[in-house]
Amino acid sequence: MTPERYAKIMRVLSKRQPTLTVLMDQVNKPHNLSAIIRTCDAVGVLEAHAVAPKGGKLAEFEGHTFEATSGSAHKWVTVNRHEDAAQAVRDLQAQGVQVLATHLSQRSVDYRDADYTRPTCVLLGAEKWGVGDEAADAADGNIIIPMFGMVQSLNVSVAAATILFEAQRQRLAAGMYDTPQLTPQALADRAFEWAYPDLAPAYRDRGEAYPMLDEHGQIIA
Repeated sequence: MTPERYAKIMRVLSKRQPTLTVLMDQVNKPHNLSAIIRTCDAVGVLEAHAVAPKGGKLAEFEGHTFEATSGSAHKWVTVNRHEDAAQAVRDLQAQGVQVLATHLSQRSVDYRDADYTRPTCVLLGAEKWGVGDEAADAADGNIIIPMFGMVQSLNVSVAAATILFEAQRQRLAAGMYDTPQLTPQALADRAFEWAYPDLAPAYRDRGEAYPMLDEHGQIIA
């Protein structure tokens, strides 16, 4: 660990937005998964959520294709797995998170009209059929991206980027990137995990707290 790399880790973590996330409902193409995670990292998302495609597993998150196309972003954005999208929506809502589904319905609004300064999860659907009806109905709101072409849909990763950068714009205007959104302890823990990814699992397995780091990222004995 060099002082320069540790300084970058701390700089990035100080901008992380633990109250902004995405839920990918059966998104199954590796390049789309990768692109969404890369955008999450770019706007400061700390953790994402995903439901595996029916009959499959999210092996792409571990595979070479994902690693290659995500630009190593998978190392910096934790992906939490869920079995069911509707249940994941309810679990997030129980934590005080508003869930906004990218879904066309009678209650859909322009994605720019949503308030992303609130704790928010953007629910994204599978490439072919979009967000499932049950999950879309359970969501707090449905959002759409206005389009004026012959094709009335965007690639899911493009839609994710469009919405997440609107969330970033609103949060920048509100000053939410100016001060760390993580608690001091959460920031210190994540800094150790990022700085020492080979050591962190052993501490977790033993149920031990991570050691403290000095201002240069060195472990304090």
